[in-house]
Amino acid sequence: MNQIEWNLKQAVADAAKKAFDKELAIEAIVIEIPKDKGHGDYATNTAMRLARELKKNPREIAAALVEAMDFAKGNIQDCEIAGPGFINFTMESASLTSVIHKVLSSGDQYGQNTSGNHEKVLVEYVSANPTGDLHLGHARGAAWGDSVTRLLKASGYDVCREFYVNDAGNQINNLGYSLLARYHQYFGIDKELPEDGYYGKDVIGIAEEIARKYGEKFINKEDEETLRFFKKEGIRLELEKLKRDLDYFRVHFDVFSSEQSLHDEGKVEAVLQELVELGQTYEKDGAVWFRTSAYGDSKDRVLKKSDGSYTYLVPDIAYHITKFERGYDKLVNFWGADHHGYIPRLKAAMQALGKQQDDLEVDIIQMVRLVENGVEVKMSKRTGNAVTIRELCDEVGVDAARYYFVQRALDTHLDFDMGLAKKQSNDNPVYYAQYAHARICSILRQAEGYSLPDSYDRLTHEKEIVLLKFINEFSDVVADAAENRAPHKICNYIQKLAQHFHSFYNACKVINSDDAELTAQRLGLLTAMKITLKNALQLIGVEAIEKM
Repeated sequence: MNQIEWNLKQAVADAAKKAFDKELAIEAIVIEIPKDKGHGDYATNTAMRLARELKKNPREIAAALVEAMDFAKGNIQDCEIAGPGFINFTMESASLTSVIHKVLSSGDQYGQNTSGNHEKVLVEYVSANPTGDLHLGHARGAAWGDSVTRLLKASGYDVCREFYVNDAGNQINNLGYSLLARYHQYFGIDKELPEDGYYGKDVIGIAEEIARKYGEKFINKEDEETLRFFKKEGIRLELEKLKRDLDYFRVHFDVFSSEQSLHDEGKVEAVLQELVELGQTYEKDGAVWFRTSAYGDSKDRVLKKSDGSYTYLVPDIAYHITKFERGYDKLVNFWGADHHGYIPRLKAAMQALGKQQDDLEVDIIQMVRLVENGVEVKMSKRTGNAVTIRELCDEVGVDAARYYFVQRALDTHLDFDMGLAKKQSNDNPVYYAQYAHARICSILRQAEGYSLPDSYDRLTHEKEIVLLKFINEFSDVVADAAENRAPHKICNYIQKLAQHFHSFYNACKVINSDDAELTAQRLGLLTAMKITLKNALQLIGVEAIEKM
């Protein structure tokens, strides 16, 4: 909570205690910025909220609160009672302008807060199979997950960014066989790919890389050792490519966890045995079933099939339990829309193993549709395959790609308009935001010779007050966006901040050679806004450009 609103809430709480001997929790007091600027700087509906309990008219309660209010403690210049019982506050000028000093002293740290209280959170996102390129669905999850972790870190959470590598199972066998076939084809030997093989150019490239490095060493070899080698090399080289593409997209991870390692360390077998010992399973038709319906799932699920093999659910349970074993309080996953039905069974497993229902939270990523000139784009012009993250970034730029993927709530379908993303006009939200930052930088470059003042008492214009109050809201917006895993709220803030800047710039002359004092104070306001806008853009992985 920002200091201005905290002081106001404390003043209201103290007034309620003095006037009615009523204890009010600071967090329960609502302070808002009125839409009508004629209604003061801030307002509270506390009198109306107390009316039923105190059995008094809200305006009467409001009058008593104002009478008991410590104006100095709340940095209040004036109060008025409006409508059915609102209390409108006009703040002392120094209270509002104090935000400039705070921003300038905080710099890159402005907006950071402690709302997370060091809660240990592990966030898993992307987690694509290492069998091909990253595409648009991965891109939305990557941009969103990375932005969420930036917000969590800025809000005082202890965050781990994790990528789960599905390096076990049939898809990896198919990768190995596909590489082996392409390897033989490199040497002119006709060899078919498996029916569910991987036909992408990246697989051809990896096979050629192996052929150039090892020559004909593996010709006509299809034993288990050879297949293991091709699987291992395929995973390694696919992951290296994947990491390069993610790095290009400004997405980074602290940990890459291996599914195969869970099998190798016996953790998959162990978690199944634990569920059996806890009485959470039963046998039917030769298979081992998990009683997920007891935890709200639509039906029970098979853990071990009649042929003795595990379903995908077992290693997933083992993986998530290892996350808790590493000391994390909360697990957050970002999954594609096709995994929606999988959530209840995994949450059921966590509950069966002693965790709380909300210890694991899964947010679903809705589909992305790429559009250009009103027509859906499904295939890459260069390769004829699905458009990759790298191709999209090459086409529209990393900044536009990052911004567009997080500007809409995750639970809504997204039409990514390539034409608009490349457009250099105010219709393009990322251009509009970056242009505001570049324009501020240009003004500041023209203002060489001015020193920032100690006081900002001349900043009394309506547009200046609006900017001051909005900049002051930033840390609260960051905390809210972090708590709700909602980076699109930062995009909304960025757009409104840019709008407030342009409105201020059109109404107030910044550099005025006839008034050096006012010029210096307005330059201080712009410097604070520049820092705020840059910090907001960085929270969603977008650069704050200084020249355009």
